[in-house]
Amino acid sequence: MAESPQNPPPQNTTPDPLMTEPELVSSDLTANATPPSAPPPGRRAAATFIFFTVALDMLALGMIAPVLPRLIESFLHGDTSSAARMLGLFGTVFAAMQFFFSPIAGSLSDRFGRRPVVLLSNFGLGLDYVLMAWAPALNWLFLGRIISGLTSSSIPTAMAYMADVTPRERRAAAFGLLNAAFGLGFVLGPAIGGLLGNINPRLPFWVAAALSLINGLYGLFVLPESLSKENRSPFSWTRANPVGSLTLLRHGGMIGIAAILLLGYIAQQVLMNVYVIYDDYRYHWTNRTVGLSLAVVGVFTVIYGAFLIKPVVAKLGERGAMTIGLIGGALGYSMIGSSKTGLLVWIGIPFLNLMSFTWPSAQSLLSRKTSPSEQGQLQGAVNGLRGIAGLIGPGFFTYIFSKSIGIGAIVRTPGAPFYVAASMLLIGLIVTQYATRTPKAVLQL
Repeated sequence: MAESPQNPPPQNTTPDPLMTEPELVSSDLTANATPPSAPPPGRRAAATFIFFTVALDMLALGMIAPVLPRLIESFLHGDTSSAARMLGLFGTVFAAMQFFFSPIAGSLSDRFGRRPVVLLSNFGLGLDYVLMAWAPALNWLFLGRIISGLTSSSIPTAMAYMADVTPRERRAAAFGLLNAAFGLGFVLGPAIGGLLGNINPRLPFWVAAALSLINGLYGLFVLPESLSKENRSPFSWTRANPVGSLTLLRHGGMIGIAAILLLGYIAQQVLMNVYVIYDDYRYHWTNRTVGLSLAVVGVFTVIYGAFLIKPVVAKLGERGAMTIGLIGGALGYSMIGSSKTGLLVWIGIPFLNLMSFTWPSAQSLLSRKTSPSEQGQLQGAVNGLRGIAGLIGPGFFTYIFSKSIGIGAIVRTPGAPFYVAASMLLIGLIVTQYATRTPKAVLQL
């Protein structure tokens, strides 16, 4: 919390010898933050469990991705057109559930602690996959997708847990590891799901259920509570609703960083919703080639998140890491959009994945400006931004793509959606330079 006028901080112009250079550069962003409480015992084992929780959640989601369309189509007697529309509805509902329930899960974790929310999510997600594996009709499968959107909303709580047990100067690296967990699930999930789906389209759901339930049982024994009782805050629907949770991001210069995240998350939707159809239209790539290229995206996400984010932030600070990420992402999207043969797509992937530096660095800055009692609400708000992007991005980019090809094209440029995504990241780059600027007081040290 901010210092009161009656109790001003000591006027000491000598830098703290224990403060790293990135902390000095970002001290304007942490001046109002409340120092984190001491990490609980078993922090390393708990952080490892959270890493595997996120990885397994993403693995499970990735496993069902290649078989869900086939399962939907089987309920519709092979009607591909209807299946495509229904798949779009499934995706929209999933994003909507994330948007509405992520802030609730985050605020509940601020009230009752992280441990019960994380474990309930593990068990709930496991039972939901059982429901989807058993589903005898399309409406049951649809209900399962709604529940999976709700139960997977615990990701913000996992992020808040990592903030609880990690010193603030190391949070970018911690969030980078969780980003690597996302990438790991992104790489392995579809591959495993495709192999299992060839045996039986419902088998990936059963395996995903088993992974979630086993992880929940394991967590009962190894996961301590990370949020002390003195740092808990009362639950409030005013703060837990999607709009109310976002109000937290208006304070202390956080809105600029939140805007960067929102622009980046929306831009990321072009990869999720246009990339496959774009590759088929422009390069006539097979499913195997598309899948391999997406696997490479995941591999670089893991490498950057697990091995590079920590030294990059230590050397350049969060601001420098975000700048590199946004420039690299804009360059990568531009290369994909301008590639006539597909070669630049492969070359652009390592540049595109430099965005892996941006997400954890931005979340680290936001976390350092938020008190321990509001970490859950903060991460819920951040995941709410992902939900907004999931509601806006698919229709936005597919519309741009539809108007850049074919007879009714406004401008015949198939790469237009990727150029728009690159432009959004460049706007984010400008906002970054303003939102993370170093105050004059620090420059005079």
